[in-house]
Amino acid sequence: MGTQGLKDMLDIDEIVSQVVAKLTPHLEGSTLSKSGRTTHGSPERARRVEGVEGLSLTTVSVPPITTGDGVFVSTEEAVKAAINAQAELATRSMDDREKIVSAIKRLCEERADEFARLEFEETKIGRLDHKVEKLKLVRRVLGTEALKTDARVDSTGVDLVGAAPWGVIGMVTPATHSVPTMAGNAINVIAAGNSAVFSPHPAASRCFAHALKVFNREIAQATGIRNLLCMVQDPTIASAEELFNHKGVSLICVTGGPFVVKAAMKSGKRVIAAGPGNPPVVVDATADMDKAARDIIAGASFDNNLLCIGEKEVFVVKEAYEAFRTAMKKAGAVELNAAEIAKLTEAALTVDTKHSNHIFAKREFVGADTKVLAAAAGKTIPAGTDLLFGETDEKHPFVVAEQMMPFIPVVRANNTDEAIEMAVRAEHGFRHTAIIHSNDLKVVTKMARRMNTTLFIQNATCAASLGLGGPGYLSYSIATPTGEGVTTPLTFTRQRQMIMGETLNYL
Repeated sequence: MGTQGLKDMLDIDEIVSQVVAKLTPHLEGSTLSKSGRTTHGSPERARRVEGVEGLSLTTVSVPPITTGDGVFVSTEEAVKAAINAQAELATRSMDDREKIVSAIKRLCEERADEFARLEFEETKIGRLDHKVEKLKLVRRVLGTEALKTDARVDSTGVDLVGAAPWGVIGMVTPATHSVPTMAGNAINVIAAGNSAVFSPHPAASRCFAHALKVFNREIAQATGIRNLLCMVQDPTIASAEELFNHKGVSLICVTGGPFVVKAAMKSGKRVIAAGPGNPPVVVDATADMDKAARDIIAGASFDNNLLCIGEKEVFVVKEAYEAFRTAMKKAGAVELNAAEIAKLTEAALTVDTKHSNHIFAKREFVGADTKVLAAAAGKTIPAGTDLLFGETDEKHPFVVAEQMMPFIPVVRANNTDEAIEMAVRAEHGFRHTAIIHSNDLKVVTKMARRMNTTLFIQNATCAASLGLGGPGYLSYSIATPTGEGVTTPLTFTRQRQMIMGETLNYL
């Protein structure tokens, strides 16, 4: 029997999908503690997880990457397939695009547990319960409803201004939100009439490939279009650079750190760049302290603070500090003292001497559980603790760095003006996200103007800006360096004008 015949009989990804789907009703919630959070607590993120009833179950195995259903050996093959798929999509109606969008959203809802478990097992970062929620939130990504056509009419005729596709979009996705980012971006680009070739982070490439195959099979079954979403079997830095520079790729979208953004910029093509953030929070004396504490804990602990929009440091005016500190502890956060913060800092943070002394979190602490952080700090904490916090000064490494772990430093400010200026400095001009808890509209307005961030949130958790408990819409690619903001299908279109002459001037 040939290799293709063997592959058809033993499609590993499909087998895993079926097995996980059958097991899900029996495993539902089994890897969550009674508090609803994952119970991984060792630095190596132990291979077994504790069930709600004390039952131990081996975690799901992540399938290897095999070719087929959008996965190709080379960048050249992937781009060629995406070009053909986009050409087919261009002949279809807007109803077909919406059919595809709806299918991706439905799969994210129906298979959220499966996709989340696979990503959690492969990356070993964040919280399983929140990874499930991130997939279910994909329903809030805008589809074809975001597209619009404007008309201008005068005595010479009619000018229709519409949204045209670019063609093939080259896309880089992070390990922190691998499958959700792919799903959200897929909805955006397909609704806009494009196809995509992805370069996922190697640390999350297997779960990514599995979900991509599931999406492609569903799209092909619903519309007959194959390979709208493509990737290479072995994604590397080299294959990403090939993607950036391939003549068949019309537009690049990067969701990641500054170095990959810089590499994409060298291609000479238009780049939509979702760059770093270090979102500050200001709390003044007019704030509802209990609500502020609950909101900050909810945001900073979400997926163990992997969100780029997540609260990373808090600046509190001095007259409100003790009330805020009390509210944080009342809401379930655990306070670290100065000595414990010093131990955690030494264990969890390091300096990259090769890149301008950049401070960053060590790999084993990124998205780690509070138990891991507490152990490093020499602290014993109650089970189910969502967030650690403690007082630091403005120049502390945990304030300066986008540290992506469930500890948040709190800094006292003499007044609101000083707190706002501290927030500006901590945000580093990324213009990503800033948050304030205040009922003084003058203070809120002053901070909003001074920060000039893509997302600005008042009296709510960070996630409200993307539709979780707020009116925003969702995307896991927030383009701050290049200015597009929270991406939508319109982000991935070109303006196209169609002129109809005076024969239509009856309008």
